[in-house]
Parts: sequence; structure tokens; C-alpha cells
Amino acid sequence: MEHHRTRPRQPGPRRGGPRPPLPPQARPRPGTAGRRPAPGRSRPAPVTQPARLPNPRLTGLGCGLFCMAAMLALGFLDDLLLGASLTVYGVLSLPVSALTALWVRGGDLLTAPVVIPIAFAVGLPTVADDGGGGFLGVVMGLVTALSTQAGWLYGGTLIAGVIVVVRRIRMIRAARTVRRRRT
Repeated sequence: MEHHRTRPRQPGPRRGGPRPPLPPQARPRPGTAGRRPAPGRSRPAPVTQPARLPNPRLTGLGCGLFCMAAMLALGFLDDLLLGASLTVYGVLSLPVSALTALWVRGGDLLTAPVVIPIAFAVGLPTVADDGGGGFLGVVMGLVTALSTQAGWLYGGTLIAGVIVVVRRIRMIRAARTVRRRRT
């Protein structure tokens, strides 16, 4: 059976074909290959880039999963190490909120402030009081924890909202600048 090409040939070198020559600045100077510096002289230290923070771009779903997994893990760690301190859990939710808003991609910016309260509630049962046991006791403990820790919940949502608004303004300005340069 014959297979016909479905797209036209692309210009440029083919895979496995000869490589294009190196530009002049990338070619080694004649007579320097394999040379070592003279004794007493050292090579200059290579210029290194400063360490950069990770800059992932999460989709809306990835943003939600990251935030929920982080809050659940922090809830378990808080319960394990500090005996389920609601204040510590609330404080730890603030950097997770900021990272979620910073790492979500531009097209999904509005999901970050929506995901923060959901993720806060997902991790909260790990540190909330069980209210005496049973399903209704757990629900009562969760509602009580949500009402007493609402300040942390609102604070994380506010942080995410401010970061999202600032990022959106910067995106709009960058798009305007690009449009102005094209005209």
C-alpha cells in the first residue's frame, strides 16, 4: 500500500542530513583546541545565572489540584507535627494562595481566587476538631473551623485576587505595547 505525503516539504535542513556550519563566533580559534592555560594562570570563572524561582504555568485544573494537594499535605503535617493548630494551618494557606495565583497561566487567571476557598476547605478536616465523633460530629467540627478561621480564608482569597488583578493588568499593558509596535 502506498503512503502519500499529506503536507508539503518544509524548507531547511532535513533530519539526519548534514548540519549547517557554525557561525564564526562559535567556531574555536585555530591552535587553541586542547590547549591548557599556562602554569600560574587560571581561566576566568564562567558567568553563571542567579538561581531563579520555578515558574510553572498551571492550567485551571492543575492550579486547583496543586492548591488542594498542598493544603491537604499541610493539614496532615500540621496535625502530625503541631497537634492540629488551626492558626498554623491558616498562616500556611497564605503562601499557597500566593503561589497558586502566581503559577496559574494567563488564560486561567480567574480560577485561582475560586480555587483557594475550595482547597482551604479540602485540607481543613485534617486539623478540625471531630466534634465528638461520627459523621455529624465531623461536619460540625468542619463548620466550626470554617467560621472561626474565615479571616485566613478571606486573606488567602484576597492575596490571590490582588495577584491575579495585577497580572491581568500587566498582560493587558503588554498586549497594548505589542499592538502599538506593530502599527
